[in-house]
Amino acid sequence: MEIKWLGQACFLVKTKANQKEVRVVIDPFSPDIGLRLPKLEADILLVSHQHFDHNNKAAVVGNPYLIEEPGEYEIEDVFIQGIKAFHDDKEGKERGEVVAFKIVSEGIKVCHLSDLGQRKLQDSQLEQIGVVDVLLIPVGGYYTIDGPLAREIVNQIEPKIVIPMHYQIENLKIKELSPVDNFLKAMGQEKPPVLDKLKIKKEDLAEDKETQVILLKP
Repeated sequence: MEIKWLGQACFLVKTKANQKEVRVVIDPFSPDIGLRLPKLEADILLVSHQHFDHNNKAAVVGNPYLIEEPGEYEIEDVFIQGIKAFHDDKEGKERGEVVAFKIVSEGIKVCHLSDLGQRKLQDSQLEQIGVVDVLLIPVGGYYTIDGPLAREIVNQIEPKIVIPMHYQIENLKIKELSPVDNFLKAMGQEKPPVLDKLKIKKEDLAEDKETQVILLKP
């Protein structure tokens, strides 16, 4: 499996299923945020909520299967579960609901937490999320959880690998977001590996390893 971060909450996940490559795009953003997406083609498109920095469906070609709602789906032998969550800590009363997505393929479990704003996950959400190998989590604050709160969510889920997202980077016009540093400090991993993309196999995920933070270049 290969995971590439494209900025904000957008990822391209490439996985092998049914002896062919399946491409999953998550939360493509509008160019209005100051970042540019590469040419994107997908078999599956996941949109967690209808904010302009997450729902640019027109940027993705290839007639992908679109998932925007909670539920269980199986497309091209890739299992996807959409889990209802909240964009704020008042059960959606301020910013509404989002869909967290769990993707299972090649024996690897990836969870994308969208614009999570909850201070902690509910027991029912944790039960649906279950075991996670790679967690994609917002850390920039203001619209979502911040670095210290993200650490608490990481502690609830206990993934093997954490990839932060939705934080301040060069050219991003959403200036309210904090940089990733607060999250790294909270995690006690201030100099994590920095990669262009994460390439991972099931056998790379040792059970006894501590949670590792990895930064991806957008």
